[in-house]
Amino acid sequence: MKKQLFALLSIVSLSATAQPTLETGSQKPMPETWIDATTNHTVVRLTNKPGNNASFYFHNNPFVGNKMVFYSTDSINGHQLYTVDLNTRKIDQVTHQASPMNGEIVSAKGHNAYYQIRDSVFVTNIDSKQTKLIYVFPADFKASITTVNANETLLAGYRSSDAEREIYRLNPEKHDYFNKIYEARLPRTLFVIDINNKQLKPIFTDSAWLNHVQFSSTDPNLLMFCHEGPWHKVDRIWTIDVRDANKGKVQLMHKRTMDNEIAGHEWFSSDGKTIWFDQQLPRGTNFYVGGVNVKTGEEKKYKLDRNEWSVHFTTSPDQKLFAGDGGDPGQVAKAPDGMYIYLFTPEGDHFKATKLVNMKHHNYKLEPNVHFSPDGKWIIFRANFEGQSEVYAVKI
Repeated sequence: MKKQLFALLSIVSLSATAQPTLETGSQKPMPETWIDATTNHTVVRLTNKPGNNASFYFHNNPFVGNKMVFYSTDSINGHQLYTVDLNTRKIDQVTHQASPMNGEIVSAKGHNAYYQIRDSVFVTNIDSKQTKLIYVFPADFKASITTVNANETLLAGYRSSDAEREIYRLNPEKHDYFNKIYEARLPRTLFVIDINNKQLKPIFTDSAWLNHVQFSSTDPNLLMFCHEGPWHKVDRIWTIDVRDANKGKVQLMHKRTMDNEIAGHEWFSSDGKTIWFDQQLPRGTNFYVGGVNVKTGEEKKYKLDRNEWSVHFTTSPDQKLFAGDGGDPGQVAKAPDGMYIYLFTPEGDHFKATKLVNMKHHNYKLEPNVHFSPDGKWIIFRANFEGQSEVYAVKI
């Protein structure tokens, strides 16, 4: 039974006294296992293969059984999906595609990875490696899938316009296209694809930048999305019941309460009852992690210090702890000493922070995107302090 608990403890084969104590990123390469000299927490490199290796975006589930799906780019295989066994660190290649592919969509239910190559949606079973074509978008419906629902019956995503794609083409950097796309007010359409019947159904269209589309972790009919744009200008977090799609009924989950308030980088709790988000009252001044109950609309928030603000936050499987990936001084919090992987413990109306990894040698242009391991004992993140992108785990 214990072998099935994703015990990352087995990853660390050396005893605590044998592991070197080092400043994280102070040498290239780092050993496979070390103790962070600043925090005294054990850090392990999970990806030991050539090329750049990266974990999933913070709200995309990467775990299937005792394995974590990640993607890697190397000179031999190109850009492909792989798994790493969290007990043994054994790496297994999942996809063998000759064309560029996109997607961080994994279903723990069916042990399947979904992804897109141009106009075609595929699924590869993580165990058997069998690949199937799911759907081909019509020529007049250029779209992207982003999420699979809890019972693995629906995929969802968004359709954008040719005019929007032209803005991206002419302005490839985020600081150039971000305001332009928001101000253009071009239409986007949310849709679902029935996986079994291979049928596409548009469910909602708005002249807004609909983004961050993600299904509830437990309710197969509840879809969350955001109004993207400058966060202090948008009421960002929305949901829609895909069964009521013909009525176009959407629900705003958090209404801003003051000028320049922001709320974003939203994610579902593991039980699907709460949507959590980065909240600032106002922007860049007072920092919180906020949450809203999807049924009642009741809200709560936990205060944290400027240095503890993180690009992304997440919750543990048992929902008792939070984690964050910190940030450099150039980001919204302007934190003078915020470059850490953090563990947060709620205490009343605020967080008690524990520093887990010193990220001073990490370039935050690569977002670390923290995930708790399935057993809740490790935090997994990506970083480039060894020169290339790798995936690591730090012991709580």
